[in-house]
Amino acid sequence: MSVIPSEYQPPISCEEFIARASGDDEESFEVGVLFVGAGPASLAGAIRLAQLLQSAPEVQEQLGEMPIVVLEKGKYPGAHLLSGAVVNPSAFFKLFPDLKPEDFPFYGPVEDEAFYFLTEKKAFKLPLMPPPMQNHGNYVASLSKIGQWLAEKAEELGVMIFPETAAVKVLVEDNRVVGVRTDDKGLDRDGKPMSNYEPGSNMLAKVTVVGEGTLGHLTQTLLEYFGISRENPQIYALGVKEIWEVPRPLKRVVHTMGWPLRLARKYREFGGSFIYPMGENKVSLGLVVGMDYADASLSVHDLLQQFKQHPLVREILEGGKRLEKGWGAKTIPEGGFYSLPRQLHVPGALFIGDAAGFVNVPALKGIHYAMWSGILAAEAIFDVLKAGLDPQSENTLARFDENVRNSFIWIDLYQVRNMRQAYQYGFFAGSLLAGFMTLTRGRFPGWKIPTLPDGAHPVFKGTRQYPKPDNQYTFDKLSSVYASGNRSRDTMPNHIRIRTDVPEEMGDLWVNMCPALVYEWAEENGQRKLTINAPNCIHCGAITAKGGRFTPPEGGNGPEYEET
Repeated sequence: MSVIPSEYQPPISCEEFIARASGDDEESFEVGVLFVGAGPASLAGAIRLAQLLQSAPEVQEQLGEMPIVVLEKGKYPGAHLLSGAVVNPSAFFKLFPDLKPEDFPFYGPVEDEAFYFLTEKKAFKLPLMPPPMQNHGNYVASLSKIGQWLAEKAEELGVMIFPETAAVKVLVEDNRVVGVRTDDKGLDRDGKPMSNYEPGSNMLAKVTVVGEGTLGHLTQTLLEYFGISRENPQIYALGVKEIWEVPRPLKRVVHTMGWPLRLARKYREFGGSFIYPMGENKVSLGLVVGMDYADASLSVHDLLQQFKQHPLVREILEGGKRLEKGWGAKTIPEGGFYSLPRQLHVPGALFIGDAAGFVNVPALKGIHYAMWSGILAAEAIFDVLKAGLDPQSENTLARFDENVRNSFIWIDLYQVRNMRQAYQYGFFAGSLLAGFMTLTRGRFPGWKIPTLPDGAHPVFKGTRQYPKPDNQYTFDKLSSVYASGNRSRDTMPNHIRIRTDVPEEMGDLWVNMCPALVYEWAEENGQRKLTINAPNCIHCGAITAKGGRFTPPEGGNGPEYEET
Protein backbone atom coordinates (compact mmCIF):
# COMPACT_ATOMS: atom_id res chain seq x y z
CA MET A 1 0.00 0.00 0.00
CA SER A 2 1.22 3.53 -0.76
CA VAL A 3 0.00 6.98 0.33
CA ILE A 4 0.42 10.48 -1.06
CA PRO A 5 1.50 12.91 1.68
CA SER A 6 -0.13 15.98 0.12
CA GLU A 7 -3.53 14.30 0.48
CA TYR A 8 -3.09 14.50 4.27
CA GLN A 9 -2.15 18.18 4.38
CA PRO A 10 -3.84 19.92 7.33
CA PRO A 11 -6.25 22.71 6.33
CA ILE A 12 -4.19 25.90 6.19
CA SER A 13 -5.11 29.24 4.63
CA CYS A 14 -2.61 31.98 3.93
CA GLU A 15 -5.14 34.42 5.41
CA GLU A 16 -4.38 32.93 8.81
CA PHE A 17 -0.90 34.45 8.62
CA ILE A 18 -1.92 37.84 7.21
CA ALA A 19 -2.63 40.66 9.68
CA ARG A 20 -3.50 44.32 9.55
CA ALA A 21 -1.53 46.99 11.39
CA SER A 22 -3.49 47.77 14.54
CA GLY A 23 -2.57 51.45 14.74
CA ASP A 24 -1.89 51.06 18.48
CA ASP A 25 1.32 53.04 19.10
CA GLU A 26 2.25 50.79 22.01
CA GLU A 27 2.22 47.76 19.75
CA SER A 28 3.86 49.26 16.66
CA PHE A 29 7.38 50.32 15.76
CA GLU A 30 8.36 52.11 12.58
CA VAL A 31 11.58 51.06 10.89
CA GLY A 32 13.09 51.86 7.53
CA VAL A 33 14.06 48.63 5.78
CA LEU A 34 13.28 45.37 7.59
CA PHE A 35 15.20 42.16 6.81
CA VAL A 36 13.50 38.99 8.07
CA GLY A 37 16.10 36.37 9.01
CA ALA A 38 19.78 36.90 9.84
CA GLY A 39 21.15 34.56 7.20
CA PRO A 40 23.88 35.42 4.67
CA ALA A 41 21.38 36.94 2.22
CA SER A 42 19.82 39.37 4.72
CA LEU A 43 23.08 40.28 6.42
CA ALA A 44 24.84 40.94 3.11
CA GLY A 45 21.88 43.04 2.03
CA ALA A 46 21.83 44.99 5.29
CA ILE A 47 25.58 45.65 5.06
CA ARG A 48 25.38 46.81 1.45
CA LEU A 49 22.43 49.10 2.17
CA ALA A 50 24.24 50.59 5.18
CA GLN A 51 27.29 51.25 2.99
CA LEU A 52 25.15 53.01 0.38
CA LEU A 53 23.36 55.12 2.99
CA GLN A 54 26.70 56.41 4.28
CA SER A 55 27.07 58.35 1.04
CA ALA A 56 23.48 59.61 1.04
CA PRO A 57 22.47 61.02 4.44
CA GLU A 58 19.33 62.54 2.93
CA VAL A 59 18.14 59.05 2.00
CA GLN A 60 19.00 57.65 5.42
CA GLU A 61 16.98 60.44 7.02
CA GLN A 62 13.89 59.18 5.18
CA LEU A 63 14.23 55.86 7.02
CA GLY A 64 13.86 57.26 10.54
CA GLU A 65 15.62 56.40 13.77
CA MET A 66 15.96 52.72 12.88
CA PRO A 67 16.93 52.78 9.19
CA ILE A 68 17.93 49.10 8.88
CA VAL A 69 16.62 46.32 11.13
CA VAL A 70 17.22 42.57 10.98
CA LEU A 71 14.94 40.11 12.79
CA GLU A 72 16.38 36.73 13.79
CA LYS A 73 14.31 33.99 15.42
CA GLY A 74 17.39 32.16 16.72
CA LYS A 75 19.10 32.93 19.99
CA TYR A 76 21.81 34.82 18.10
CA PRO A 77 22.80 35.34 14.45
CA GLY A 78 24.11 32.02 13.16
CA ALA A 79 22.19 29.90 15.66
CA HIS A 80 19.96 28.45 12.92
CA LEU A 81 22.48 28.48 10.04
CA LEU A 82 23.82 25.22 8.63
CA SER A 83 25.50 24.30 5.37
CA GLY A 84 28.40 22.25 3.99
CA ALA A 85 30.09 24.70 3.26
CA VAL A 86 32.51 25.46 0.44
CA VAL A 87 32.11 29.15 -0.37
CA ASN A 88 32.72 31.21 -3.47
CA PRO A 89 34.19 34.39 -1.88
CA SER A 90 33.06 36.89 -4.55
CA ALA A 91 30.32 38.47 -2.40
CA PHE A 92 32.80 39.00 0.45
CA PHE A 93 35.16 40.81 -1.93
CA LYS A 94 32.27 42.98 -3.10
CA LEU A 95 31.27 43.97 0.44
CA PHE A 96 34.77 44.26 1.88
CA PRO A 97 37.18 45.17 -0.94
CA ASP A 98 39.92 46.18 1.51
CA LEU A 99 40.01 42.78 3.22
CA LYS A 100 41.95 39.68 2.16
CA PRO A 101 40.73 36.04 2.22
CA GLU A 102 42.56 35.41 5.49
CA ASP A 103 40.48 38.18 7.08
CA PHE A 104 37.22 36.39 6.31
CA PRO A 105 35.71 33.65 8.54
CA PHE A 106 37.11 30.82 6.40
CA TYR A 107 39.11 27.74 7.39
CA GLY A 108 41.23 27.88 4.26
CA PRO A 109 41.20 27.47 0.49
CA VAL A 110 40.24 24.25 -1.25
CA GLU A 111 43.65 22.71 -1.98
CA ASP A 112 42.50 19.43 -3.50
CA GLU A 113 39.24 17.61 -4.14
CA ALA A 114 37.97 14.17 -5.03
CA PHE A 115 34.68 12.66 -6.15
CA TYR A 116 33.81 9.02 -5.43
CA PHE A 117 31.08 6.62 -6.41
CA LEU A 118 30.42 4.33 -3.46
CA THR A 119 29.24 0.78 -3.10
CA GLU A 120 28.77 -0.67 0.37
CA LYS A 121 32.46 -1.62 0.71
CA LYS A 122 34.26 0.08 -2.17
CA ALA A 123 35.00 3.66 -3.29
CA PHE A 124 35.63 4.34 -6.98
CA LYS A 125 37.33 7.67 -7.57
CA LEU A 126 36.37 9.56 -10.71
CA PRO A 127 39.40 10.60 -12.77
CA LEU A 128 38.07 14.16 -13.01
CA MET A 129 35.74 16.27 -10.90
CA PRO A 130 32.42 16.96 -12.68
CA PRO A 131 32.81 20.50 -14.11
CA PRO A 132 29.96 22.10 -12.09
CA MET A 133 31.49 20.82 -8.83
CA GLN A 134 35.04 22.09 -9.30
CA ASN A 135 36.07 24.32 -6.40
CA HIS A 136 39.28 26.03 -7.47
CA GLY A 137 39.38 29.45 -5.78
CA ASN A 138 36.74 28.57 -3.18
CA TYR A 139 37.08 28.31 0.60
CA VAL A 140 35.89 25.92 3.31
CA ALA A 141 33.79 27.67 5.94
CA SER A 142 31.14 27.33 8.64
CA LEU A 143 27.89 29.05 7.69
CA SER A 144 27.08 29.63 11.36
CA LYS A 145 30.40 31.43 11.84
CA ILE A 146 29.81 33.38 8.63
CA GLY A 147 26.49 34.53 10.07
CA GLN A 148 28.10 35.59 13.34
CA TRP A 149 30.88 37.47 11.52
CA LEU A 150 28.54 39.25 9.09
CA ALA A 151 26.27 40.25 11.98
CA GLU A 152 29.21 41.92 13.73
CA LYS A 153 30.12 43.79 10.54
CA ALA A 154 26.51 44.87 10.08
CA GLU A 155 26.24 46.21 13.62
CA GLU A 156 29.48 48.17 13.14
CA LEU A 157 27.67 49.98 10.30
CA GLY A 158 24.67 50.81 12.49
CA VAL A 159 22.36 47.94 11.53
CA MET A 160 20.06 46.94 14.40
CA ILE A 161 19.70 43.16 14.89
CA PHE A 162 16.91 41.77 17.05
CA PRO A 163 17.62 38.12 17.98
CA GLU A 164 15.09 35.79 19.59
CA THR A 165 12.38 37.49 17.52
CA ALA A 166 10.24 35.50 15.12
CA ALA A 167 8.14 37.10 12.38
CA VAL A 168 4.85 35.19 12.57
CA LYS A 169 2.50 37.22 10.36
CA VAL A 170 2.77 39.55 7.39
CA LEU A 171 1.18 42.96 7.74
CA VAL A 172 -0.76 43.84 4.59
CA GLU A 173 -2.72 47.02 3.89
CA ASP A 174 -4.41 47.74 0.53
CA ASN A 175 -2.53 44.87 -1.09
CA ARG A 176 0.81 46.26 0.09
CA VAL A 177 3.24 44.62 2.52
CA VAL A 178 3.84 47.14 5.30
CA GLY A 179 5.81 44.99 7.76
CA VAL A 180 5.48 41.96 10.01
CA ARG A 181 3.99 40.95 13.33
CA THR A 182 6.47 39.47 15.80
CA ASP A 183 5.80 36.54 18.13
CA ASP A 184 4.17 36.58 21.54
CA LYS A 185 6.43 35.47 24.42
CA GLY A 186 5.46 33.47 27.47
CA LEU A 187 2.63 31.28 26.17
CA ASP A 188 2.01 27.83 27.64
CA ARG A 189 1.43 24.59 25.70
CA ASP A 190 -2.19 25.58 25.07
CA GLY A 191 -1.25 29.03 23.82
CA LYS A 192 -2.46 30.77 26.98
CA PRO A 193 -0.47 33.62 28.59
CA MET A 194 1.72 32.76 31.57
CA SER A 195 2.99 35.17 34.23
CA ASN A 196 5.89 36.28 32.00
CA TYR A 197 3.70 36.92 28.94
CA GLU A 198 4.81 39.62 26.49
CA PRO A 199 2.73 40.37 23.39
CA GLY A 200 4.37 40.67 20.00
CA SER A 201 4.71 43.93 18.10
CA ASN A 202 3.96 45.30 14.67
CA MET A 203 7.18 46.18 12.87
CA LEU A 204 6.12 48.70 10.20
CA ALA A 205 8.62 49.09 7.36
CA LYS A 206 8.93 50.93 4.07
CA VAL A 207 10.41 47.72 2.61
CA THR A 208 10.29 44.18 4.01
CA VAL A 209 13.03 41.89 2.68
CA VAL A 210 12.13 38.23 3.15
CA GLY A 211 15.34 36.28 3.72
CA GLU A 212 14.08 33.67 6.15
CA GLY A 213 15.67 30.72 4.35
CA THR A 214 14.31 27.50 2.92
CA LEU A 215 10.61 26.64 3.34
CA GLY A 216 10.07 29.93 5.10
CA HIS A 217 6.70 30.48 6.70
CA LEU A 218 6.26 34.06 5.45
CA THR A 219 7.51 33.11 1.99
CA GLN A 220 4.87 30.40 1.62
CA THR A 221 2.22 32.87 2.81
CA LEU A 222 3.19 35.67 0.42
CA LEU A 223 3.59 33.45 -2.65
CA GLU A 224 0.06 32.17 -2.14
CA TYR A 225 -1.49 35.50 -1.15
CA PHE A 226 -0.10 37.39 -4.16
CA GLY A 227 -0.46 34.47 -6.57
CA ILE A 228 3.16 34.45 -7.73
CA SER A 229 3.93 30.77 -7.26
CA ARG A 230 6.47 29.13 -9.47
CA GLU A 231 6.33 27.48 -12.92
CA ASN A 232 7.58 24.26 -11.35
CA PRO A 233 6.83 23.71 -7.68
CA GLN A 234 9.86 24.10 -5.46
CA ILE A 235 11.41 20.80 -4.40
CA TYR A 236 13.72 20.21 -1.48
CA ALA A 237 16.46 18.05 -0.01
CA LEU A 238 17.21 17.30 3.63
CA GLY A 239 20.80 17.40 4.82
CA VAL A 240 22.16 16.10 8.13
CA LYS A 241 25.65 17.14 9.21
CA GLU A 242 28.22 16.34 11.88
CA ILE A 243 31.49 17.98 12.92
CA TRP A 244 34.34 15.81 14.14
CA GLU A 245 37.66 16.44 15.81
CA VAL A 246 40.15 14.10 14.12
CA PRO A 247 43.78 13.14 14.79
CA ARG A 248 44.91 13.51 11.18
CA PRO A 249 44.32 16.54 8.93
CA LEU A 250 42.17 16.07 5.84
CA LYS A 251 43.85 17.74 2.86
CA ARG A 252 41.05 17.57 0.33
CA VAL A 253 37.36 18.20 -0.18
CA VAL A 254 35.47 14.93 -0.72
CA HIS A 255 32.10 14.36 -2.41
CA THR A 256 30.37 11.04 -3.02
CA MET A 257 27.29 9.61 -4.71
CA GLY A 258 25.84 6.11 -4.58
CA TRP A 259 25.67 4.03 -1.39
CA PRO A 260 23.96 4.21 1.09
CA LEU A 261 21.26 5.46 -1.30
CA ARG A 262 19.58 2.98 -3.63
CA LEU A 263 19.80 3.73 -7.33
CA ALA A 264 16.69 1.99 -8.69
CA ARG A 265 14.14 4.45 -10.04
CA LYS A 266 11.30 3.17 -7.85
CA TYR A 267 13.05 4.44 -4.71
CA ARG A 268 13.55 7.99 -6.03
CA GLU A 269 16.64 8.39 -3.86
CA PHE A 270 18.80 11.25 -5.14
CA GLY A 271 21.59 12.80 -3.14
CA GLY A 272 25.17 12.53 -2.00
CA SER A 273 27.63 13.25 0.75
CA PHE A 274 30.38 15.72 1.57
CA ILE A 275 33.46 15.61 3.80
CA TYR A 276 35.28 18.94 4.24
CA PRO A 277 38.43 19.87 6.18
CA MET A 278 37.98 22.50 8.90
CA GLY A 279 41.57 23.42 9.69
CA GLU A 280 44.10 20.87 10.82
CA ASN A 281 42.09 18.92 13.37
CA LYS A 282 38.42 19.03 12.38
CA VAL A 283 36.22 17.84 9.55
CA SER A 284 32.57 18.27 8.69
CA LEU A 285 30.62 15.55 6.97
CA GLY A 286 27.04 15.27 5.89
CA LEU A 287 24.51 13.46 3.76
CA VAL A 288 21.91 15.21 1.59
CA VAL A 289 18.84 13.38 0.21
CA GLY A 290 16.07 14.71 -2.04
CA MET A 291 12.70 14.97 -0.30
CA ASP A 292 10.86 13.29 -3.20
CA TYR A 293 11.97 9.83 -2.00
CA ALA A 294 9.42 7.02 -1.96
CA ASP A 295 10.32 4.81 1.03
CA ALA A 296 8.69 5.76 4.34
CA SER A 297 11.43 3.92 6.25
CA LEU A 298 14.16 6.24 4.93
CA SER A 299 15.90 8.27 7.64
CA VAL A 300 18.63 10.68 6.51
CA HIS A 301 20.04 10.86 10.04
CA ASP A 302 20.40 7.09 10.24
CA LEU A 303 21.77 6.86 6.71
CA LEU A 304 24.51 9.27 7.78
CA GLN A 305 25.39 6.95 10.65
CA GLN A 306 25.52 4.09 8.16
CA PHE A 307 27.64 6.17 5.77
CA LYS A 308 30.24 6.72 8.50
CA GLN A 309 30.89 2.97 8.56
CA HIS A 310 32.13 2.96 4.97
CA PRO A 311 35.90 2.26 4.84
CA LEU A 312 36.57 5.58 3.05
CA VAL A 313 34.89 7.56 5.83
CA ARG A 314 36.08 5.36 8.68
CA GLU A 315 39.68 6.01 7.71
CA ILE A 316 39.13 9.78 7.99
CA LEU A 317 37.26 9.67 11.31
CA GLU A 318 39.20 6.86 13.03
CA GLY A 319 40.44 7.96 16.45
CA GLY A 320 38.30 11.10 16.42
CA LYS A 321 35.15 12.23 18.21
CA ARG A 322 32.02 14.19 17.37
CA LEU A 323 31.99 17.68 18.87
CA GLU A 324 29.57 18.42 21.70
CA LYS A 325 27.80 20.96 19.46
CA GLY A 326 28.59 19.06 16.30
CA TRP A 327 25.30 18.00 14.72
CA GLY A 328 22.48 19.63 12.80
CA ALA A 329 20.03 19.34 9.91
CA LYS A 330 18.45 21.65 7.34
CA THR A 331 16.44 21.54 4.14
CA ILE A 332 17.75 22.93 0.85
CA PRO A 333 15.72 24.27 -2.11
CA GLU A 334 16.65 22.21 -5.17
CA GLY A 335 14.12 23.24 -7.83
CA GLY A 336 16.44 25.75 -9.48
CA PHE A 337 15.54 28.20 -12.24
CA TYR A 338 12.01 27.02 -13.01
CA SER A 339 11.14 26.99 -9.31
CA LEU A 340 11.90 30.65 -8.70
CA PRO A 341 8.85 32.79 -7.89
CA ARG A 342 7.21 34.31 -10.98
CA GLN A 343 8.40 37.64 -9.65
CA LEU A 344 10.87 38.39 -6.88
CA HIS A 345 8.92 41.32 -5.51
CA VAL A 346 5.46 42.31 -4.38
CA PRO A 347 4.43 45.84 -3.33
CA GLY A 348 6.60 46.59 -0.29
CA ALA A 349 8.56 43.31 -0.17
CA LEU A 350 11.36 41.31 -1.85
CA PHE A 351 12.45 37.65 -1.73
CA ILE A 352 16.16 36.85 -1.41
CA GLY A 353 18.44 33.86 -0.79
CA ASP A 354 16.94 30.45 -0.12
CA ALA A 355 13.52 32.06 0.35
CA ALA A 356 13.56 32.72 -3.39
CA GLY A 357 15.38 29.46 -4.20
CA PHE A 358 18.77 30.73 -5.40
CA VAL A 359 20.63 27.41 -5.19
CA ASN A 360 22.74 25.80 -7.92
CA VAL A 361 22.34 22.09 -7.14
CA PRO A 362 24.91 20.65 -9.61
CA ALA A 363 27.54 23.06 -8.29
CA LEU A 364 26.49 22.49 -4.65
CA LYS A 365 26.43 26.25 -4.16
CA GLY A 366 23.95 28.60 -2.54
CA ILE A 367 25.76 30.90 -0.11
CA HIS A 368 27.30 33.35 -2.59
CA TYR A 369 24.07 33.42 -4.62
CA ALA A 370 22.21 34.28 -1.41
CA MET A 371 24.65 37.04 -0.49
CA TRP A 372 24.62 38.52 -3.97
CA SER A 373 20.82 38.49 -4.04
CA GLY A 374 20.89 40.49 -0.80
CA ILE A 375 23.40 42.92 -2.30
CA LEU A 376 21.28 43.37 -5.44
CA ALA A 377 18.18 43.87 -3.29
CA ALA A 378 19.94 46.56 -1.27
CA GLU A 379 21.02 48.37 -4.43
CA ALA A 380 17.48 48.25 -5.85
CA ILE A 381 15.99 49.56 -2.59
CA PHE A 382 18.54 52.36 -2.45
CA ASP A 383 17.81 53.41 -6.04
CA VAL A 384 14.07 53.50 -5.33
CA LEU A 385 14.50 55.58 -2.17
CA LYS A 386 17.01 57.94 -3.77
CA ALA A 387 14.60 58.55 -6.65
CA GLY A 388 11.89 59.49 -4.14
CA LEU A 389 9.63 56.62 -5.21
CA ASP A 390 7.23 54.74 -2.97
CA PRO A 391 8.54 51.16 -2.58
CA GLN A 392 5.05 49.99 -1.61
CA SER A 393 3.49 51.04 -4.90
CA GLU A 394 2.88 48.53 -7.69
CA ASN A 395 6.03 47.31 -9.48
CA THR A 396 8.35 49.96 -7.98
CA LEU A 397 10.59 47.21 -6.63
CA ALA A 398 10.64 45.42 -10.00
CA ARG A 399 14.13 46.80 -10.51
CA PHE A 400 15.29 44.07 -8.12
CA ASP A 401 14.01 41.50 -10.61
CA GLU A 402 15.93 43.38 -13.32
CA ASN A 403 19.10 43.36 -11.21
CA VAL A 404 18.88 39.60 -10.73
CA ARG A 405 18.08 38.92 -14.40
CA ASN A 406 21.13 40.92 -15.44
CA SER A 407 23.42 39.09 -13.00
CA PHE A 408 25.40 35.85 -13.04
CA ILE A 409 22.77 34.37 -10.69
CA TRP A 410 20.24 34.21 -13.53
CA ILE A 411 22.81 32.94 -16.05
CA ASP A 412 24.14 30.21 -13.76
CA LEU A 413 20.73 28.90 -12.74
CA TYR A 414 19.43 29.02 -16.31
CA GLN A 415 22.30 26.86 -17.57
CA VAL A 416 21.41 24.08 -15.09
CA ARG A 417 17.65 24.64 -15.26
CA ASN A 418 16.73 20.98 -15.84
CA MET A 419 19.60 19.16 -14.20
CA ARG A 420 18.08 18.22 -10.84
CA GLN A 421 14.80 17.34 -12.55
CA ALA A 422 16.61 14.82 -14.79
CA TYR A 423 17.19 12.51 -11.82
CA GLN A 424 13.47 11.78 -11.46
CA TYR A 425 14.14 9.25 -14.24
CA GLY A 426 16.58 7.34 -12.02
CA PHE A 427 20.26 7.68 -11.17
CA PHE A 428 21.79 6.29 -14.34
CA ALA A 429 19.39 7.96 -16.79
CA GLY A 430 19.63 11.18 -14.79
CA SER A 431 23.44 11.11 -14.83
CA LEU A 432 23.45 10.61 -18.60
CA LEU A 433 20.99 13.47 -19.14
CA ALA A 434 22.92 15.70 -16.75
CA GLY A 435 26.09 15.03 -18.74
CA PHE A 436 24.43 16.21 -21.96
CA MET A 437 23.07 19.26 -20.13
CA THR A 438 26.56 20.12 -18.89
CA LEU A 439 28.08 19.77 -22.37
CA THR A 440 25.39 21.96 -23.96
CA ARG A 441 25.18 24.51 -21.08
CA GLY A 442 21.56 23.59 -20.55
CA ARG A 443 20.39 23.78 -24.18
CA PHE A 444 19.59 20.07 -24.07
CA PRO A 445 16.80 18.90 -23.95
CA GLY A 446 15.28 22.14 -25.21
CA TRP A 447 12.20 22.20 -22.99
CA LYS A 448 11.26 22.47 -19.35
CA ILE A 449 11.15 19.16 -17.48
CA PRO A 450 8.07 19.36 -15.23
CA THR A 451 8.15 18.25 -11.61
CA LEU A 452 5.69 17.54 -8.82
CA PRO A 453 5.93 18.81 -5.24
CA ASP A 454 7.80 16.43 -2.94
CA GLY A 455 4.59 15.62 -1.10
CA ALA A 456 2.75 14.62 -4.29
CA HIS A 457 4.83 11.47 -4.85
CA PRO A 458 3.45 8.17 -3.48
CA VAL A 459 5.21 6.77 -0.42
CA PHE A 460 5.28 3.09 0.48
CA LYS A 461 6.03 1.31 3.75
CA GLY A 462 9.64 0.17 3.44
CA THR A 463 11.85 -2.16 5.45
CA ARG A 464 15.15 -0.30 5.78
CA GLN A 465 17.23 -1.39 8.76
CA TYR A 466 19.92 0.75 10.37
CA PRO A 467 22.87 -0.15 12.60
CA LYS A 468 22.27 0.18 16.32
CA PRO A 469 24.00 3.37 17.58
CA ASP A 470 26.92 2.96 19.97
CA ASN A 471 26.81 6.70 20.84
CA GLN A 472 30.56 6.98 20.34
CA TYR A 473 30.93 6.59 16.60
CA THR A 474 27.29 6.30 15.57
CA PHE A 475 24.53 8.18 17.36
CA ASP A 476 20.81 8.08 17.99
CA LYS A 477 18.52 10.99 17.24
CA LEU A 478 17.93 12.06 20.83
CA SER A 479 21.62 12.51 21.66
CA SER A 480 22.03 14.31 18.34
CA VAL A 481 19.29 16.80 19.19
CA TYR A 482 21.27 17.58 22.34
CA ALA A 483 24.40 18.03 20.19
CA SER A 484 22.55 20.69 18.14
CA GLY A 485 22.50 22.89 21.24
CA ASN A 486 18.70 22.80 21.27
CA ARG A 487 17.45 24.14 24.59
CA SER A 488 13.84 24.84 23.63
CA ARG A 489 11.40 25.47 26.45
CA ASP A 490 9.48 22.28 27.27
CA THR A 491 6.26 24.23 27.85
CA MET A 492 6.31 26.08 24.51
CA PRO A 493 3.19 25.90 22.32
CA ASN A 494 3.19 23.44 19.44
CA HIS A 495 4.26 25.16 16.21
CA ILE A 496 3.90 22.15 13.89
CA ARG A 497 0.72 21.48 11.92
CA ILE A 498 0.01 17.90 10.93
CA ARG A 499 -3.01 15.63 10.82
CA THR A 500 -2.83 12.79 13.32
CA ASP A 501 -5.63 10.76 11.71
CA VAL A 502 -3.29 9.35 9.09
CA PRO A 503 -2.45 5.84 7.82
CA GLU A 504 0.50 3.99 9.30
CA GLU A 505 2.60 4.76 6.22
CA MET A 506 2.22 8.50 6.79
CA GLY A 507 3.07 8.27 10.47
CA ASP A 508 6.10 6.11 9.71
CA LEU A 509 7.20 8.59 7.06
CA TRP A 510 7.26 11.48 9.53
CA VAL A 511 8.78 9.45 12.37
CA ASN A 512 11.65 8.28 10.18
CA MET A 513 12.06 11.50 8.20
CA CYS A 514 12.50 13.80 11.19
CA PRO A 515 16.15 13.89 12.34
CA ALA A 516 15.15 15.29 15.73
CA LEU A 517 12.63 12.74 17.00
CA VAL A 518 9.74 15.22 16.90
CA TYR A 519 7.16 12.60 15.80
CA GLU A 520 6.59 9.35 17.69
CA TRP A 521 4.01 6.60 17.88
CA ALA A 522 2.34 6.22 21.27
CA GLU A 523 -0.30 3.83 22.66
CA GLU A 524 -3.59 5.31 23.84
CA ASN A 525 -6.54 3.07 24.80
CA GLY A 526 -5.00 0.23 22.83
CA GLN A 527 -4.65 2.40 19.71
CA ARG A 528 -1.51 3.75 18.11
CA LYS A 529 -1.49 7.54 18.10
CA LEU A 530 1.01 9.93 16.54
CA THR A 531 2.45 12.44 19.03
CA ILE A 532 4.43 15.65 18.51
CA ASN A 533 7.43 16.58 20.67
CA ALA A 534 7.63 20.20 19.50
CA PRO A 535 10.55 21.24 21.79
CA ASN A 536 12.78 18.73 19.99
CA CYS A 537 12.35 20.59 16.70
CA ILE A 538 15.55 21.95 15.12
CA HIS A 539 13.66 23.93 12.45
CA CYS A 540 14.88 21.94 9.45
CA GLY A 541 11.54 22.52 7.68
CA ALA A 542 11.22 19.00 6.25
CA ILE A 543 7.65 18.55 7.49
CA THR A 544 6.41 21.34 5.20
CA ALA A 545 7.79 19.49 2.18
CA LYS A 546 6.22 16.18 3.16
CA GLY A 547 2.63 16.79 4.19
CA GLY A 548 2.60 19.17 7.17
CA ARG A 549 3.47 22.77 7.95
CA PHE A 550 6.18 24.35 10.09
CA THR A 551 5.19 27.68 11.63
CA PRO A 552 7.59 29.81 13.68
CA PRO A 553 7.92 28.89 17.34
CA GLU A 554 8.66 31.38 20.07
CA GLY A 555 11.83 33.30 19.22
CA GLY A 556 15.00 32.03 20.88
CA ASN A 557 13.99 28.38 20.72
CA GLY A 558 15.50 25.77 18.43
CA PRO A 559 19.12 24.82 17.81
CA GLU A 560 22.11 26.86 18.90
CA TYR A 561 24.60 26.10 16.17
CA GLU A 562 28.10 27.50 16.53
CA GLU A 563 30.21 25.84 13.84
CA THR A 564 27.81 24.16 11.40
